[in-house]
Formats: sequence, structure tokens, C-alpha cells
Amino acid sequence: MKNISWLLLLFFSMSCTGKAKDSTVAPPPAPADTTFSNPLLDGGADPWVYKNGNAYYFLCTNGGNITIRKTAAMSELRNAIPKVVWTPPATGANSRNIWAPELHRLQGKWYLYYTAGATSDLATQRLFVLENEATEPLEGVWKDKGKIGDPQADFFAIDGTVLTYNNKNYFIWSGQISGKDITQRIYIAEMENPWTLKTGRVQISMPDYDWEKHGSPVNEGPEILKGPDGQLILIYSASSCGTDDYALGLLRLKKDGDPLNPAHWTKASQPVFTKSIANSVFGPGHNGFFKSKDGKEDWIIYHANPHAGQGCGGARSPRIQPFTWRADGTPDFGEALNPYYKLKKPSGE
Repeated sequence: MKNISWLLLLFFSMSCTGKAKDSTVAPPPAPADTTFSNPLLDGGADPWVYKNGNAYYFLCTNGGNITIRKTAAMSELRNAIPKVVWTPPATGANSRNIWAPELHRLQGKWYLYYTAGATSDLATQRLFVLENEATEPLEGVWKDKGKIGDPQADFFAIDGTVLTYNNKNYFIWSGQISGKDITQRIYIAEMENPWTLKTGRVQISMPDYDWEKHGSPVNEGPEILKGPDGQLILIYSASSCGTDDYALGLLRLKKDGDPLNPAHWTKASQPVFTKSIANSVFGPGHNGFFKSKDGKEDWIIYHANPHAGQGCGGARSPRIQPFTWRADGTPDFGEALNPYYKLKKPSGE
């Protein structure tokens, strides 16, 4: 009996031990973080985003070259590896002050539009184009297609972008009316091809209101935004970037209007996005737009300074936030958010 009792005790002891081991369950994985914080990078003025398929391509001003970051999630831009795709020549018209690069896909090829100058004198700043036939813009060879502009008005010109409208391409930029002018205006021209203008330039906006003239009279950084109802909207930056009052203004093209007809554009009398002292956002501007990964949300990307008085320097950093639409078809960007608030990631990430 003793042996039987001992064997039974051993059996149950082993059974219990085995059962305890089998019932051990690994702890559930930590829930994925669905939030992020701005800024996306520590620095990066004049941010631009181009969505192609499931990829986002990010560019900004760094002054010395053109660099592209590719990411599957804009909230994780900080993890994207930057790649220099073009370095300026040592001398020449496009050798200095490389600003505001934009990537566009036109007629089956990639094009980079950027601002550059011949010397440290900003009066030499003009607009230039690069072309790449590769499927992937981080690969292939970027060919210099030269300067783009109105040859009859070869003056200060910066911040070029492209509007595709009714099967035509238009080039839009900020420039001056003459070599002596100090007022930056918004111009538009129809394009013959991605590196040549078909028409002369037409002015569609200039600083009219006091909020467009802080520091100096400026309209620059034009960017196109198409509303959910097909409304064509142009968002631009106003006042000098050297002030805390750098802000965004809005132009609207009337339904079925002609982009080359200034009378068909209407300007909002008030800025649509401004500094927020309470949120420590100063000089917000030079924006772009993109859709969330699933296409359900609209987001604005812009640069801003974290403190007052930092001007046009390297403290400007890229931030993103979602926006909605008003009943009249115009965007509601809301207030510039504190860069350290937690935001929900763009839907689909």
C-alpha cells in the first residue's frame, strides 16, 4: 500500500506540474501606438509631400541640395532614410540657395521644380526643372532641363508648383514685376511641356491686405487644393517669413473658370491659418496637402517656428494636422496645434 500511495502521489504531482506548465499563456502584445507628435523632423522649411500609390515622398529646403525621404506612413517620417538625388553645380545660375523643391509626376515622368540662384544675392533666384524617366524617383538619373519662366519677364522668381486642370498644365509661382520691385506676387502661365511655358505670365494675386504685408509685402508658396465638390483653391503664404505673422491666404477659381483670367480668382479677405501664441506656433506657412493612406482624410503639412522671433532660419520644422471642409467648399484648417500634443495618426496607417 505504501508503494501504491507513493506512486499515486507522484502521478498526481507530475500531472499537476504538467498542467500548470501547459496552462502558461504568453502575455498579450502591447497595443500599437495610434498616436504621434509633431514636429515630424527637427528642421525642414518649405515642406512638400507627394503621394504615389502607398508611398509618400517628402522634400524640404536644406539650402545645399535636393533630398527625398520615402515613407509608408507620414507620422513616421523621422524614420525615413534621406537620399540626396541632386547636388547643384559648383558655379552657375542654379548653384546657390536651393529652395522649396517639389516633386511632380507628369506625362509618365518625374519632375523636380526648385528655386536656386547664381550668387548669395537673392535677386538672382530663379526657377529650374529636373527630369527623371525612372519609375521610382529615388532611382534613375535626374537630368537638368534648365530654367523655367517667362523669358519676357526674367526677374526674381521662387516657389514653383504645377496645376493640372481641364487636361492642361499650368505653372504657378511667386515673383516680382520688375528688377526694382519689392512686392512678391503670384503668377500663372500655361505650360507647353513640363519645362517650358506656353504663355506669358499673368498676375493673379498681390498683397492687398495689411495681414499680407508684415515685414514686407509678400505672396509666395502657392499650392493647389481641390475641394470635395471640385472647387479649385489656391493656398499661399503671406507676409515676410522673417516675422511671426507669416500666414496662409486663400484664392478661389470660379466654377469652370479660366486660370489665366485674374477676374476669375477671388481672394479671401482674412487669412485662413495663422500663428497661435497659446500653442507656441509662430510663422506657420509654406504648406502642402496630402490624403491619408486610406484616402479618407485630408491633411495639411506646413512649417513653423517653436518660439517668437526666429524668422526664416533653421528652427522652422515640418508639422502635419488634419483639416475638414466648410459647407461653402473651402477648407477649415482650424488652429495651428501645439507641436507636442498627441495626434491620432492619419487613417490607414
